[in-house]
Amino acid sequence: MDATAFAARLLTERPRPRGIAGWRHAHWLAVGTVCLGAFLGQLTASVTALVFPALGRHFDAGFAAVEWVALSYLLVLVALLAPVGWLSDIVGRKSMYLGGFAVFALASLGAGLSGSLGLLVAFRAVQAVGGAMMQANSVALVAHGVPGHAMRRALGIQAAAQGLGLALGPSLGGLLVEHASWRWVFWINVPIGVLGIFAGRFLLPCTKAEGTTEARRPRGAGAARARRPRDEGPFDLPGLLLLTGATTALLLALSTASGLPLPGWAAAVLLLASAALTLALVRQERRAARPILAPGLVNTPGVRSGLVVALIGYLLLFCPLVLGPVLLTGAGVPVARAGLVITVLPAAFAVAATVGGALLPRGWSDVTRCRAGAGLAGLGLLLFALLPVHGAGPATAGPLLLAGYGLGLLLPANNALVMRAIPAQCSAVGGGMVNMARSLGTALGTALPVLGVHLAGAQSGGRTVLLALAAVAASAVLLTGPLTAGPAHRPRA
Repeated sequence: MDATAFAARLLTERPRPRGIAGWRHAHWLAVGTVCLGAFLGQLTASVTALVFPALGRHFDAGFAAVEWVALSYLLVLVALLAPVGWLSDIVGRKSMYLGGFAVFALASLGAGLSGSLGLLVAFRAVQAVGGAMMQANSVALVAHGVPGHAMRRALGIQAAAQGLGLALGPSLGGLLVEHASWRWVFWINVPIGVLGIFAGRFLLPCTKAEGTTEARRPRGAGAARARRPRDEGPFDLPGLLLLTGATTALLLALSTASGLPLPGWAAAVLLLASAALTLALVRQERRAARPILAPGLVNTPGVRSGLVVALIGYLLLFCPLVLGPVLLTGAGVPVARAGLVITVLPAAFAVAATVGGALLPRGWSDVTRCRAGAGLAGLGLLLFALLPVHGAGPATAGPLLLAGYGLGLLLPANNALVMRAIPAQCSAVGGGMVNMARSLGTALGTALPVLGVHLAGAQSGGRTVLLALAAVAASAVLLTGPLTAGPAHRPRA
């Protein structure tokens, strides 16, 4: 069998066994399979920060170099979400999703075996390829395989799986680092990935119309998502390259200022390069037939400020995940216990994002929820910065609980406002922009704490960054004001 035939065989979507496909509750099995990928992606996002100190000791590297274990993953993820979604419409979302599990598991195995920091960063970039293949298709697979009346519940279950992975990451990472090895933080992904491959093969319905009897044509919003990308113009590859270049240059500049062994002038050059690439990106997106950032949508009332709030929200969420272990272990708290304390933040976020709204007054609008959530998050981060760290008691965990709960109220309500302001026919593009804002916020939430620690020391620098985050949260309260205005018109993407 030649390489072309092998690739074609590999990408051929195979239907589920008849007994499963014919069962009236089979769609919940598909949702469970998608939840495996959602759990794995968020587990990887939250577990990595706990291994930074161990990696620094093992490879004799500074904080600014070690942070690229996380940043390389995030940059590749931002770059690939849009093109992977475009490609999935051609080869089939089920095939792409299962391929994502395979790439993710193999890259995780290689990351755990890495003998140098550079090799580990490279395997993390490959891991992000698998992560993009899963993340770009998860919601579409749920939309394709679940009846309309069960859609909201299915997406809620998927969100709960993401929250569980996000919440479990810090505690699991701390336990593995203290009682096993940093390598197991990556190897733990391998059995989950293998399970996802087998579950997806037998439980996910086919999504490619050609050559299958099981695929069905989606209706409504799903039909818009299922249109061939070639019918909407060529993919905006120049825009993607400019976006990747601008974000990479910005993060490299922050890392250089944080102690990355590059010449001192490199930070200024990288900042200028990032600014120039950003200006070129704006020009490219204005003339592209199918822009990845869609300037017409960004200028829709409520969308621009909503994207900024999405970025801020994930910045506020991930900064404490990086800073918390530094502050706690610096105060003498063991790594495993520090991980358990930090878990309070994403756990509260997950609870608030799924069921936290039930505790609020029924008449509160999404704008009010955004403002209340941002206020609670800012107050929690302020208290975490000001209160002294005494062991790992309630005085430490309480502010993180408050911040996490506030962010769990803020982000779902903000996303709902953004998607409501975007025309229905542009929902896929709008969702992609929200994902990009989220990923960029996560990347900045990883880079900025390292800069603060480098400039002012672990304790003083960490607390200064937290105070700055509290002020940023206050700005999010103000930014939600424009969201109250409905769009005056519906511009084309």
